[in-house]
Amino acid sequence: MKTKTIQITSGRGPVECCWVVAQVLKHLIEDIKEAKIKYTLLQRELGAENGTLQSATIQLQGKVLEPFLKDWLGTVQWMGKSSFRKFHKRKNWFIGIYEIKTTEQTSLKEDDIKFQAIRSSGPGGQHVNKVSSAIRATHTKTGIQVLAMDSRSQHQNKKIALKRLQEKVDKYNNEQLKVSVQNQWENHLNLERGNPVRVFIGSDFKTQKVNKSYKSKRQESKNDLRQQKWD
Repeated sequence: MKTKTIQITSGRGPVECCWVVAQVLKHLIEDIKEAKIKYTLLQRELGAENGTLQSATIQLQGKVLEPFLKDWLGTVQWMGKSSFRKFHKRKNWFIGIYEIKTTEQTSLKEDDIKFQAIRSSGPGGQHVNKVSSAIRATHTKTGIQVLAMDSRSQHQNKKIALKRLQEKVDKYNNEQLKVSVQNQWENHLNLERGNPVRVFIGSDFKTQKVNKSYKSKRQESKNDLRQQKWD
């Protein structure tokens, strides 16, 4: 199963573009669910007005992500009148959807975990203090540690420690991903205003069929011919 992370961004666009980000996020999630792709909404950067977003970051997990993302990655256009500035003449607004290049996620392998039995220090009488039932688990690659002393059973505490360690490693991965997203803010600054992959129109945000440029159609025809030769 593959994992990809994408970001929807308004770039340097005004509040109208932030509104478009919020609307596109809803449509994208609907498509993700319909395609039965697992997703996690990692981050949402709120806009200045209610119901607007500067950006949103989503992690996707599935076997066939490339065909799905092909119809979404790129520039998205909305054609409509601003509800924030009634006398504004502009009717074309653009946002971007990009794949975020992330570092490899840290996994929790058995060989990377060090368990240490120690004496419990909590309530429970003399028996607790004499028996080394508490477990400290350390993830050697990251140095993350957890302590479990919930039970008098060392075996049970080991299971609890393993679960807590997994949660901390997952949190560590999410924090690393956020850093990676922050380091790619150029996506917010360089939006292409032409050749949109999706076009939405009106306040009800209906989808409009994208008319591909002559160059795009010609390239698509070449690709079809190449595919026919191989078939």
